[in-house]
Amino acid sequence: MGEEIAGVQWAGVRGMSEQAVELLLIEDNTADVELTLHVFRKHNFTNHIHVVCDGAEALEWIFGAARDVARIPKLILLDLKLPKVNGLEVLARIKSDPRTKRIPVVVLTSSREDQDLFLCYELGVNSYIVKPVDFGQFTEAVRQLGMYWLLLNERPHGPEQSDH
Repeated sequence: MGEEIAGVQWAGVRGMSEQAVELLLIEDNTADVELTLHVFRKHNFTNHIHVVCDGAEALEWIFGAARDVARIPKLILLDLKLPKVNGLEVLARIKSDPRTKRIPVVVLTSSREDQDLFLCYELGVNSYIVKPVDFGQFTEAVRQLGMYWLLLNERPHGPEQSDH
């Protein structure tokens, strides 16, 4: 089935739960996954988290889930430097598909490259956060993004709404 980290199955599509996923975490660094999950659980932001560790698994899971509107996540946390398919390609696919373009995507990355920042916003990212190196700062950044995107932010619900 895959590796379990902090009570969450970390195996991509193979470990997918039938419960509604509130957060999709796309991250290949085990330490960052563990810390992010710890912060989200500590602050009771979400109980339904799915983790995938590369871009190919992310695309397979997202576009499989997009066929079932009830399984579309409330939030996607996306690292840019992923194996197989990079985060920019994943972001481009998410934001170019009418079924998934309204899902908030937050890039949480170590990249401070201006080009990455620019391209992410060109592709429609909702937020771009550079991962702090310091444990305390990383924890606080994840807490704040969870607070905003999962508790405070309002999203449209229901069927696809027209852009007109």
